[in-house]
Amino acid sequence: MPRAGRRRTPIIRGRSILRWVGVAASIGFVYLAYVYLTLPDVRPLATTNPQTTAFMELRKEEAAEAGRKFGIRQRWVPYTQISNNLRRAVLVAEDAAFFDHDGIDLNELRASLERNWEEGRFTRGASTITQQLAKNLYLSPSRNPMRKLKELFITRRLEAALTKRRILEIYLNVIEWGDGIFGAEAASRAYFGKPASDLTADEAALLAGAIINPREHNPAHPTARLRRRQEIIAKRMGIRAGGATSATVEPSASQPNSAAEPPQPTSDSSAESPINKGSSSPDPTAQPVQPRSGNGGPPPVIPPTPRS
Repeated sequence: MPRAGRRRTPIIRGRSILRWVGVAASIGFVYLAYVYLTLPDVRPLATTNPQTTAFMELRKEEAAEAGRKFGIRQRWVPYTQISNNLRRAVLVAEDAAFFDHDGIDLNELRASLERNWEEGRFTRGASTITQQLAKNLYLSPSRNPMRKLKELFITRRLEAALTKRRILEIYLNVIEWGDGIFGAEAASRAYFGKPASDLTADEAALLAGAIINPREHNPAHPTARLRRRQEIIAKRMGIRAGGATSATVEPSASQPNSAAEPPQPTSDSSAESPINKGSSSPDPTAQPVQPRSGNGGPPPVIPPTPRS
């Protein structure tokens, strides 16, 4: 009898462990289901511009807690009224494979994980433009794993509900570009005194370089670090310092599976309308599409500038 009792003890313990593993798995499944079911509905963004973002509200709260005045500077402009130079600069700086992935760049993610593992600390991120948009619209800058999980879920929803062009248009209109400065139009006017449609390649490279830390870098008074980033971005764009380019950021319509869209009018009555008042009209070509079916087509072709 004593021997039989000793043999039962490991079996009982094993069953107890399995039971607790099952309970933990059930709790995890219920939590994930709750997170997924409570995610924001992003489908209205296909035809409606966002009234505010999580980052805007966060900056307001931070200013209120610090007891300082704070105002949002932002003007919504349609995709066609944002300089092609800026679109290209942001793509090469933040997400060169934007038109080729489904919201998550697996190659960049793998490279990021390898780099961080080698250095033993978090030194390189792998967020795509769609992930950054999800974070800016609905989440926070926190690196909490659960926040990251929500970001991935929202990213997939954005990619399923919006065209690549619409995602990029919203991103360029809501991204933070300085203390209280949000969107390309406000940033262009604040730093260069001109509309976003008139940005040169050099100015666009400076703005794109500042995205990494918009409240530290001032494109109007660039630091040596920002200048270095500008040079790197300009080289990736195929331009020289002081040069300019006008090649399209979108895939050519002559390429197979291309998502290039027809030209849109360059004038729009919504160009001067603040986003916070919701009076601007979105890109009329933005329609929901399904992911993994040529969504965006091949990556942009960026030809080098001919040598003089």
